[in-house]
Amino acid sequence: MGAIWASLAPLALAAQTITVAKNGSASPASSDDTAAPSVCANARSVDCPQMNDRLAGDIVPAHDPVLIREGDTYYSYSTGQRDRLPILARTSRDLITWRALPGPISAIPKWALAAVPGARDIWAPDISRTRDRFRLYYSVSTFGKQRSVIGLLTNTTLDPAKRGYGWRDEGLVIGSKEGDNFNAIDPNFARDREGGQWLALGSYWTGLKIVRLDPKTGKLADPAAPPIAIARRAASDGTAIEAAFIVDHGGWYWLIASFDHCCRGADSNYHLVIGRSTKITGPYVDRSGRPMLDGGGTVLVQADAAGRDRFRGPGHAGFLHDRDGNDYLIYHAYDRDARGVPTLRLTRVRWDADGWPAAQ
Repeated sequence: MGAIWASLAPLALAAQTITVAKNGSASPASSDDTAAPSVCANARSVDCPQMNDRLAGDIVPAHDPVLIREGDTYYSYSTGQRDRLPILARTSRDLITWRALPGPISAIPKWALAAVPGARDIWAPDISRTRDRFRLYYSVSTFGKQRSVIGLLTNTTLDPAKRGYGWRDEGLVIGSKEGDNFNAIDPNFARDREGGQWLALGSYWTGLKIVRLDPKTGKLADPAAPPIAIARRAASDGTAIEAAFIVDHGGWYWLIASFDHCCRGADSNYHLVIGRSTKITGPYVDRSGRPMLDGGGTVLVQADAAGRDRFRGPGHAGFLHDRDGNDYLIYHAYDRDARGVPTLRLTRVRWDADGWPAAQ
């Protein structure tokens, strides 16, 4: 996330729990080994696009959400807000009705505040599972600045009621400073098919990067190795790209990214694009064959240019491949009918005959 949703935060205070009416709506990769309920498992295809219409409970404010499942319960984490915890947490049994959970951390870690003076929230958490532990990568920065850090929290369970629950801060993973060719925010954990572990990251500046991780620590395998570039905007389009999320599907690695500008309420023109590669480090190309390092990206989710869609600026997505075979895209969008409040959005993903995804 290139910027915290600071200017709009007061608008969310009066709307912590809402239901999105069906007639008002326009029309993520982590998993574990146990079965979970699926709202679309036995539904006709016409039913699944209505997920967004039916979302209820604690779904605002939601910025930069990710999604994971443990057992029969889904969990979502998102960027903190100044009136709430530094990282927001939610849970659901059916992907439809959400309730708030205690956040994984009560304050920005002291080491991160020392590295990034003036930071007020934690941005863009990413959740994954490795062996017997969950990893939550997070970023700390200030709006429009390159002085940023990515940290790591670990836990044995996501359920606060379970024995052994407790988040441990593992400290710094990677940082950036003024003059670096990347910005250390918007982390996303990914695995390659050979067992390697990676962290995608980046926002604005020279675009999205990827670094190799040490599987034992979850931190950089080689701190001296420069990040590998995987996507950037074309020079004529500016530098507005962020929020990498890598999905392994159908023999391809898929890179989801957000183009243009978030954090402007209903005036946001944020949107989701995607490309694919045979290697996790790229090169990624869009459906037309244009490299994402040259500004390529096939549109995945975008509000209409005419302004008819109620939910504007959809972006910063996560992806979940569920055990029953369903794929879900979680993201946020700004509700024009609620003064631009950033709202949780969740939809089923289908893959067409050519292997490309379509969000419903």
